[in-house]
Amino acid sequence: MPGVRKLIVLSAFNLDGDGVLMPAFEPRIMKREETAVYVAETMVNDYAGVIVWSKESNVAIGENGPSIILFQSGRVPEFD
Repeated sequence: MPGVRKLIVLSAFNLDGDGVLMPAFEPRIMKREETAVYVAETMVNDYAGVIVWSKESNVAIGENGPSIILFQSGRVPEFD
């Protein structure tokens, strides 16, 4: 669809010394859902939590769709 863009993001988290979730690295923008999920699956043993989410936006009219979780494992922050 013209004007519609999809954002796909991969994030991972570790626990600090007090058990608080902290980002393990800056969120990574991914090009394909399949690739993002595959990479996330390879990371589950290395981090306290891993998540891949996507969101579509229609740039022409300035609307954002809902965030959709494509993959989630372990502990991740609350997500909306």
